[in-house]
Amino acid sequence: MATKITSTKKKPSPKKGNESFKTKLSRFLFKAILWFFGLSIASVVLFKYVPVPFTPLMVIRGIENKTASKENNFSHDWEPIGNISLNLQKAVIASEDGTFLIHNGFDFKAMQKAYTSNERGRKIKGGSTISQQTAKNVFLWQGRSYLRKGLEAYFTVLIELIWGKERIMEVYLNSIEMGDGVYGAQAAAKHWYRKDAASLTPIQAAGIAAILPSPRRFSATSSSSYINGRKAKIVRVMKQIGKIKY
Repeated sequence: MATKITSTKKKPSPKKGNESFKTKLSRFLFKAILWFFGLSIASVVLFKYVPVPFTPLMVIRGIENKTASKENNFSHDWEPIGNISLNLQKAVIASEDGTFLIHNGFDFKAMQKAYTSNERGRKIKGGSTISQQTAKNVFLWQGRSYLRKGLEAYFTVLIELIWGKERIMEVYLNSIEMGDGVYGAQAAAKHWYRKDAASLTPIQAAGIAAILPSPRRFSATSSSSYINGRKAKIVRVMKQIGKIKY
């Protein structure tokens, strides 16, 4: 009589299968996080020494113009901070971030003031420092999501630690939008005043700084009364800043 042989091999239970998927997912996420930290730190280290060739906003503006069938006017000339007038450096500090030289990347008083103002239904204010704006412009996209703000804070900490104030100012003045298709101090000085960034006078520097909230809407020359008022205020604050020590 033949003996029936039964297999003792057990089929994998659904629970074990699920555990295997979870393990693979965990490993994938762990590797993705490691890659993110590695690449982000490497990019910050790279741009400590290498000029930033373009920013996400420059790409976005190009796509917007192409989609709208508009001419793509693009001007961006990198200049070392030694070739950018101290007047412009003082002007953006006076206009955008009065505590730039002493904070560690964040101005919590300004952030609280902006939050209170926005809660009361007034015009939305960002409260972002020059460091935060630089982190956003160089590494991230525009927007107000919690994810982007969290990444902005992360990159702000990195550039404060790795770049230092002088490099942050240098990158900021070479990267931000200062007119329609105009990026950086040299391009702005040429566009608005037909001169080099090194030769900007206090009132000219204040004119560029005054339009930064909406550089495609306002004009640094032949300005509206609103911008002229901002210029005058910026010049007054510039006189109080004194010598810049990074």
